[in-house]
Amino acid sequence: QVQLVESGGGLVQAGGSLRLSCAASGFAFSTLVMAWFRQAPGKEREFVAAIGWSGVNGRYSDSVKGRSTISRDNAKNTVYLQMNNLKPEDTAVYYCAAPKSPFFNPGVERGGYDYWGQGTQVTVSS
Repeated sequence: QVQLVESGGGLVQAGGSLRLSCAASGFAFSTLVMAWFRQAPGKEREFVAAIGWSGVNGRYSDSVKGRSTISRDNAKNTVYLQMNNLKPEDTAVYYCAAPKSPFFNPGVERGGYDYWGQGTQVTVSS
């Protein structure tokens, strides 16, 4: 059974940092692109960052580029999102996602991802 479990969200002041984690199980983690998406109230779920199966080739949305770093530990089946200099507009539920097919890059479209976690809330106060 595939499971993606996010953690690390919380309430932080603007300018602060958070490190999100996503623990995966039930599939061959080291063969899959892993991604983070977010959804703010009343908005569509949007791409945040993705990382290749080997841990290189990170890709970021313009909204978080330069402030966030995605990384992964294949030995621990975990992907991380380090977010710095957080802004109120970063407030959202953050989701971890993965495609079903190994060695396949779904890009930035959420339709390309088959597995999703339950999300972790990030709230940034001004």
